[in-house]
Amino acid sequence: MVYTLRWFGPEDLVTLDRVRQVPGLDGIVTALHDVPAGSPWTPEAVGERVRLLAEHGLRWVVAESVPVSEEIKTAGPKRDEHVEAWAASLWALAAAGVRTVCYNFMPVFDWMRTDLAMPLEDGSFAMAYDEAELAKIDLSRGFERRAAWASGYTGEELRAAIARYEGIDERRLREHLAAFLADVVPVAEALGMRLAVHPDDPPWSVFGLPRIVKDAEDIRSLLGAVESEANGLTLCTGALGASRDNDLVAMAREFAPRVAFVHARNVRFTGERTFHEVAHHRSAGDLDLPAVLRALFEAGVDVPIRPDHGRMLWGEQAVPGYGLYDRALGLAYLQGIEHGYALGAASRD
Repeated sequence: MVYTLRWFGPEDLVTLDRVRQVPGLDGIVTALHDVPAGSPWTPEAVGERVRLLAEHGLRWVVAESVPVSEEIKTAGPKRDEHVEAWAASLWALAAAGVRTVCYNFMPVFDWMRTDLAMPLEDGSFAMAYDEAELAKIDLSRGFERRAAWASGYTGEELRAAIARYEGIDERRLREHLAAFLADVVPVAEALGMRLAVHPDDPPWSVFGLPRIVKDAEDIRSLLGAVESEANGLTLCTGALGASRDNDLVAMAREFAPRVAFVHARNVRFTGERTFHEVAHHRSAGDLDLPAVLRALFEAGVDVPIRPDHGRMLWGEQAVPGYGLYDRALGLAYLQGIEHGYALGAASRD
């Protein structure tokens, strides 16, 4: 595997001087968060980010995320213009040597948590989701900009954003995704790139909005929409694993040829559609990361992987879920799993 960490750019409180101290780090996952959805990433802007990372001895491995605009998701009047801009971003990234692009097709919200700093028994803090708490949210008041969201919403903006999806059910949204893939996958193929769709987080409807990357059936549909290695999957154990109905090991085995990127995260269930994030190791939560990774190793998957959503430890200030300390511990844990598998394979040979 290619071991990476996500970095949110020059405004990230976790500096590159600290990131570069993490042992066994192969590269960085980042994005141009100042470029609005629907606008192209230019070669100049991409090149500047590559140079900044290189100054710290780091390389850009995965673009996460090149945002897919609401105009594309809803097939609005500027849809084709925004698709062209998205494809232009692929050209700029490929020219700079970035070959993997993570994106999502989640309406309005890229992800949802009801608590960004839930205190855990060990004194650390983690992000949590509680369906009952979600139901208490007054959408008329809007949402402030959250740390990992590109923008916030006033109440009026949020109502307008949700209203765009009136009449768009899962079937229609799936059609919009298939049309998008038909346009951009050939571009990625020609550039030698892999696109890696991120599953819905959480993997069920939020505020009545449609979700179409929730489970194995959904993934089969989107991968089958364009049969190409360039049309790939981000296997996010935390997003898919938030549903008890998803068998992560079986999904890793089935979709291994199309897995282009891996997010490794662990969660603890506390009720129906209620969970919080925990340390990455097996005993901390309810997901069996070693079994998932073994399934990928057995299938010969060798792609970028990053520890996803760590706890906030020792008073660190950072984007919720993206403090350096627990992600560095998580990276070491993932590396240990691979080393253990390699030793076992060598002994079997």
